[in-house]
Amino acid sequence: MANSVIVAVDAMGGDNAPEVVLEGVALALSRRDDLEVILCGNADVVEPFCSQHERAHAQITTEVIEMAEHPAAAVRSKKDSSLVVGCRLVKEGKAHGFFSAGSTGACLAAGTLVMGRIKGVMRPCLATVIPSPVRPVVMADVGANADCKPEYLVQFAQMASVYAEKVIGIPHPKAALLNIGEEPEKGSVFAQETYQLMSKQLDNFAGNAEGGDILAANFDVVVTDGFTGNVCLKTIEGTSKTLFKTLKKVLMGSFVSKLGAIALKGSLKKLMKQISPDTYGGAPLLGVKGALLVGHGSSNALAVCNGVLTCASTVSAGVSDIISQAVAKPNDKND
Repeated sequence: MANSVIVAVDAMGGDNAPEVVLEGVALALSRRDDLEVILCGNADVVEPFCSQHERAHAQITTEVIEMAEHPAAAVRSKKDSSLVVGCRLVKEGKAHGFFSAGSTGACLAAGTLVMGRIKGVMRPCLATVIPSPVRPVVMADVGANADCKPEYLVQFAQMASVYAEKVIGIPHPKAALLNIGEEPEKGSVFAQETYQLMSKQLDNFAGNAEGGDILAANFDVVVTDGFTGNVCLKTIEGTSKTLFKTLKKVLMGSFVSKLGAIALKGSLKKLMKQISPDTYGGAPLLGVKGALLVGHGSSNALAVCNGVLTCASTVSAGVSDIISQAVAKPNDKND
């Protein structure tokens, strides 16, 4: 297929691999006609599947990076793992993007070491779509860089804004710095320095965002360091799960509440879909050459499907090329 989008997929990555990965890939192929998949994994897993799907191609690998392994060491030592080979296919131009629900640390290491950084990008960042019931909010970084410099966050905002607009479909996204107050002088010295730099270098900078602004979707892109972003993301996801679990318990507590649950069933399902992390299927590593989407280790088939499709959309939108152009521009918006 001349204009096909080719996505390499780690068949062995994830808590429920390879079964849910295969199911998800089959679903993705049925939803996008120009999609081709290179399935990386053990021969007894990928060959039978690919023989039954016209646009799926087997890439046999002999190693698997486990969740508990040291990420960088595993990437360096297991060169024939499904995860490393998938990234190498992108580097070699045989695939346009890569999806894995395997070790996040190993995906970050392989993305940086194997696929390589875009010229001018100081640090790739991991972005995600926050499950807001209002509208999508993109947050970066959520785990790739625990220790940051202000200039890193400027690039995180640039890259996340490109992703928000081109893939998520947010026109003219407003970017904000996560802080403990709205005023420019609030927060740590690091936060204050970052605020000043972002205000000088970003056309779409909208000021500081507080924690309460995230789910309220008062900004389209929220930028922070990877340590803070990861804690924030997991707090939101954990709170969401706890609230729905508690709500279900309450609704099933009596005959009357069960009747109410029946009446609310449709609305609750719609709300759950809005805030589900499965909707986009994973988090992109922005700033590497090519598209790399990292799925949850606990991804189900729908999440894998959406992750592969989001990876393909990232390729089709030319996100890497746009990021390359963005970081190459003069930084000072007043120039």
